[in-house]
Amino acid sequence: MRNPYLPYPVRIDQVIVETDDRSLKSFRLVFLSEDEERAFQYTPGQFAELSLAGKGEIPIGIASSPTEKGHLLFTVNRAGVVTTALHNMTEGDIMGVRGPLGRGFPLDRFAGKNVIFIGGGFAFTTLRSTIQYMLHEGNRDLFKDITVIYGARRPGLLLYRETLKAWEGRDDIQTHFTIDTEAEGWTGRVGFVPAVTEEVGPSPDNAFAIVCGPPVMIRFTMPVLTKLGFSPEQIIMSLENRMKCGIGICGKCNTGPKYVCKDGPVFTLEELNQIPAEY
Repeated sequence: MRNPYLPYPVRIDQVIVETDDRSLKSFRLVFLSEDEERAFQYTPGQFAELSLAGKGEIPIGIASSPTEKGHLLFTVNRAGVVTTALHNMTEGDIMGVRGPLGRGFPLDRFAGKNVIFIGGGFAFTTLRSTIQYMLHEGNRDLFKDITVIYGARRPGLLLYRETLKAWEGRDDIQTHFTIDTEAEGWTGRVGFVPAVTEEVGPSPDNAFAIVCGPPVMIRFTMPVLTKLGFSPEQIIMSLENRMKCGIGICGKCNTGPKYVCKDGPVFTLEELNQIPAEY
């Protein structure tokens, strides 16, 4: 068994500036060993620790889908010492990836169901992973209707714009992209994600809603889903922002009896209702 503290060495294959303020970049990482690439088996919703020698490591959700072979994708917000150092790295540089870690989305429970994705800001990484997985030609027939509601403050802060455009061009997925206030050249929806969710009005019949975003978005989206008829067991959330060491040693992700890094980060609202609201 591989030592869980040891990262896999990877090479930065591509760096993509995602937002107009350059605060978010996506890093396409390639394993140096084919055996290690095969060993890194993950599920959408899981995360990994990105390791930089001499700087430390940070937990980041995996944005690529297991169906996208040959690389891993991580989108990183420049916010501290490690993330700033990573933003200063270039294509060809070597770093480490430790994982995969945590509990991913329950894909088996989504089979035969309608799935509604509700995301905001840069917390769209693992939702991208899951949507890409479901849209893959080998998986699409396993799931019924797929609806995506995704918003940001302004157009330049929406992630994965080429991928969003590709989704809009498909007839087997419904997309609703929104920004908070009017912007020049924007022809999509305008409004906060909770309000757009209520306007779209997804049905709870035979459905799951997956919610990931900033705390204020989540706080105002939950009553909307309840009003629409979604039960707590039909609402799936990710507490990725609670991640620390990833293997339950440091204890910093503890909330009630749960270690988010081992028991999560994916939980149903029913599960979260049974623990203290420390998240």
